[in-house]
Formats: sequence, structure tokens, C-alpha cells
Amino acid sequence: MERGRAKAHRPLPREVRRAAVERGLDAYGRGAWYLAHEELEPAWMGTDDPAERALLSGIIKLAAAYVHAARGNPLGVRTNLRGARERLATAAASAAVAVETPSGPAGPDGGTEWIDFPTLLVDVDDRLARIEALCAGPPGAATGDAGAAAVPPHDIAGPAGRFRGAPVAIGILPLPRKSA
Repeated sequence: MERGRAKAHRPLPREVRRAAVERGLDAYGRGAWYLAHEELEPAWMGTDDPAERALLSGIIKLAAAYVHAARGNPLGVRTNLRGARERLATAAASAAVAVETPSGPAGPDGGTEWIDFPTLLVDVDDRLARIEALCAGPPGAATGDAGAAAVPPHDIAGPAGRFRGAPVAIGILPLPRKSA
């Protein structure tokens, strides 16, 4: 059962979903976290496949964690990493997760299992441990000195006005691909 806000299934044609996934993964790969979240959400809502929904919502949660990191919100980072971990573990438990892009199945091997889930889950656990340690430290330890931080661009941190302070440093988490 998916936790968090309930989002209705809004069917999208396969080609539209595939294009949204490709744009979202491209944005994620560039570090455009807010844009990745926005591009992947219609694909997530547009499928009724539970494994695909779990995978896409897990990646969306990862992107959201980095949006909160850019905004200087350590509690938002922690909440989203926890959600990402849960959803990605659900996706990993599925026999095969098929998420395709316009150029075919996502991933270099052309197969349906394109993410190296064991590596990804270890990496998420590492980021969770980092943010838990930062959140457990003294007030302000998670963001450091907020005095001189510049407001990040919209495609990374979303709309202006939600910026809280210096970015939270947890380390960038690429999506590890399975090797052929």
C-alpha cells in the first residue's frame, strides 16, 4: 500500500508515459531535481502497474529529497529519503519492473530490470544515515552557515519563496544501472 498523498490513476498513453520518463530521467541525471519530479509525476500517475508505480514514485521521492536539500530543509530530505527507500524496496521486490522510454526500455541492456536495486538501496541507506546524523546534531548543523547561500535555480529547487538556508550536503545519488 502506497503511503503519503493518494494520487488518482490518470491513464496516459504508453508513448506519453515513456516520453515523460525519458525527460524525467534526463533531468534527474543533470541534477535538475524539481524538474525531474515534475516530469516523472505524470508517468507515475499514468500507469496502473504497481511495480512501475513503486519505481517511479521512489525516483520522484529521491528527486524531492534533493529539492529539500537545495532549499536547506533537512527534515524534508529525511522524510523523502525514507519514502524513496520504502518505494524502491517495493519495486526491487517485483520480479520485473518495466519502464520504457521512447528509445526502448530504459537501460543499457535493453531489458526490463534496468536499475541496480541492491546498489541503489545501499546508496539511499547511506544518504539516510548522513541526514539522520545531521538531524541529530546541534541546531543548524544540517545546513551549516545559511548567511551567504545563494538561492538555487527553479529547475533544481522549485518556486522561489521556499528557500530556508544553506543547502544540505548529503552527496549526489545517481541512479545505478545494471551492467550488461
